[in-house]
Amino acid sequence: MSDVPLKSELFDVTFPALPCSLVAIDTMDVSGEQHYDIRHDIIKKRIDQLGNVIESRKDGVGSQKIERPLQNHGGRLDHNEAYCGSCYGSEESDNQCCNSCEEVRDAYRKKGWALTNVESIDQCKREGFVQRLKDEQGEGCNIHGFVDVNKVAGNFHFAPGKSLDHAFNFLQDMLNFQPENYNISHKINKLSFGKDFPGVINPLDGVEWKQEHTTGLTGMYQYFVKVVPTIYTDIRGRKIHSNQFSVTEHFREAVGLPRPPPGVYFFYEFSPIQVDFTEENTSLLHFLTNICAIIGGIFTVAGIIDSFVYHGHRAIKKKMEIGKLG
Repeated sequence: MSDVPLKSELFDVTFPALPCSLVAIDTMDVSGEQHYDIRHDIIKKRIDQLGNVIESRKDGVGSQKIERPLQNHGGRLDHNEAYCGSCYGSEESDNQCCNSCEEVRDAYRKKGWALTNVESIDQCKREGFVQRLKDEQGEGCNIHGFVDVNKVAGNFHFAPGKSLDHAFNFLQDMLNFQPENYNISHKINKLSFGKDFPGVINPLDGVEWKQEHTTGLTGMYQYFVKVVPTIYTDIRGRKIHSNQFSVTEHFREAVGLPRPPPGVYFFYEFSPIQVDFTEENTSLLHFLTNICAIIGGIFTVAGIIDSFVYHGHRAIKKKMEIGKLG
């Protein structure tokens, strides 16, 4: 099996009770490759309680900027000076710049430090990081896009709260975003591993799951996907390299220790067997054979009906004659 990345995990998932700023997408596989809080090729749409789109944006793009932001030397940006934002002590070198809230958080993540006061970070404050979380409370989110994965077993998942990273403890107290309150109800509008081809069925398209309100507990919703590599060859000999998959699902409630991390997880593995579909024209002999079979079937059915009517008529006539003699 090829080790070339499979750029085809196409997804479109709606979370009616999770705001976009809380949902992050991660991938990891058995080869050790891990990607956290993926933002490339991802589009998030804020939706209200009725499912109407409030805002659509490419993730990580469109942050608000203000004039004269704080520089790494502690002063404000001059008009003739190139911007180089402070990393607030987490710099790995003297010339490292953190020009956005995300870059500051990444620098802290690499150091293993906790970002305990987001509003004290100039970049986060002027980009409205905390205010955005406040504004999105009570909203839902539609996420669609695709991610690159290797052709080995792994998983990708939508993890609420993961995007807050080490700032999470601070935001829990400030915005009341406790993990046990996450409602991971979701609808999978589209999920495919590869290009569509004639006759393909993606079993998770349109699947919806709602978290029960009786328990009030969140958990880990798991989809176990078995991916079968597939090659479809059309009538002109053009090949489409794609995949089919089957799926089972399971919900792990967040009870006991250790508690499973909340989110929607897709665990996939690739089958060593490949399926080939080839589109061909029906030969004239095969066509004539089918026609003869159809005609023969019609005559057979007609004969059965005729025999039933004939014998039924004779039986009725015989009974009538017996009645007259009596």
